[in-house]
Amino acid sequence: MNVRIMITDKFADFIVSLTYEDLPLKVIDQTKLCFLDFLGVTLRGSKSDSVNAINNIIRENDESTIINGMQATALDASLVNGIAAHSLDLDDGHRTAQLHPGSCVIPAALALCEAQNKSGKDLITSIVAGYEITISLGMLINPEHRNKGFHSTGTCGTFGAAAAACKSLYLNKKETINALGLAGTQASGLLESDHAGSMGKHLHAGKAAQSGVLSALLAKEGFTGAGTIIDGREGLISAMAGLNTNDKDLNLENFHILDVYFKKYPVCRHLHSTIDAALDILHQNNLNAEDIQKIGVKTYKIAADHDEYNPETVEAMRQSLPLSLAVAIKNKDLNLDVFKIDDDIADISIKIVIDCGDDLDKLYPNKRSSLVTIDTYKKSYSKRVDLPKGEPENQFTTHELVNKFNDLNPDVNMDILQIIDNLEDYNIKDLIVMLNNKFKVHGD
Repeated sequence: MNVRIMITDKFADFIVSLTYEDLPLKVIDQTKLCFLDFLGVTLRGSKSDSVNAINNIIRENDESTIINGMQATALDASLVNGIAAHSLDLDDGHRTAQLHPGSCVIPAALALCEAQNKSGKDLITSIVAGYEITISLGMLINPEHRNKGFHSTGTCGTFGAAAAACKSLYLNKKETINALGLAGTQASGLLESDHAGSMGKHLHAGKAAQSGVLSALLAKEGFTGAGTIIDGREGLISAMAGLNTNDKDLNLENFHILDVYFKKYPVCRHLHSTIDAALDILHQNNLNAEDIQKIGVKTYKIAADHDEYNPETVEAMRQSLPLSLAVAIKNKDLNLDVFKIDDDIADISIKIVIDCGDDLDKLYPNKRSSLVTIDTYKKSYSKRVDLPKGEPENQFTTHELVNKFNDLNPDVNMDILQIIDNLEDYNIKDLIVMLNNKFKVHGD
């Protein structure tokens, strides 16, 4: 008799069996870069309006630490840190899984490793486990899942956070299956929150992290979850993707953390190829905004659909191709310090014409192509970018990631780099104390 092995069973086997000693050096090094990027983005994100709002309803507890804030329970710390990590649209992501793993996985792993007095090696292993589950699931169910309106960061991220939490707590296979089952029934996040320009997008990452922690804590106490939650008759795939998983391979143990991208601009990833192309044209030809008569953008459908010309919130601006591109053109750069709307930005944006190119759309999601043409009053210039800066094929150097951290947090003592380089040597409680000192959490 053939017994079907459920996906949660395969996930649990991977999570439980993974050890620090299994990790190649390049995976450990990449995990440290992901942690560095998370800290830089989350530290700056801790000052955002969405984090200020959630901090008002959190109560102090000495279990875990909120980045650049007070101490709270592991549940609340993971929630707030997840929101902070995702609030600036600068957190890492994965192209084909179509999600942001770091803002869900790392808050869960960090909160529990601190609360449980675990080591740096435990933290690294938990993060790798979480990334692998998040990304593998995202690759399995997308693009169908996204096309139904789900934000994979919130849905798949809940599983990844649970995986990281299970590893942090040393749960056994039965407990891990239960935790994944509980994570799956909490998995949520609708793209309407993203594209409406609301802070609900930030909540997706925070709730994924918190739900993952809750799932693992409950499973440790004997709370049961459905082992069929992913591929059962009424599970995640059937309800939220509608595909036949037999047509796709479940890729595990490939260490997909190696394939994440890091972000240069604080806007939706679908806009980055266009911005890269436009800025290349400006810098290579010494052009200024006043030289431009028209900007043509030909890109893939999902990117072209980000075509709101009159966004009303900062969150909506970050989803707007014309406004983000206009800011980049005016300033010859796009960072948090220049991300503002004024009359000049409005004047530039009305010169932008966006088209969906069928030839480019066929390349998605393996490529995220954009062809930008800038017409001046004297000459026309074109540039095509297939993969924006930060993808594994077009990756940041370590130096560039350090500069990103420093640009976001110029007052932070950069001795933090030595701490992260030696992450495996620290107890996480001690690590947090040292990081807080570098972050000047109690200063200002």
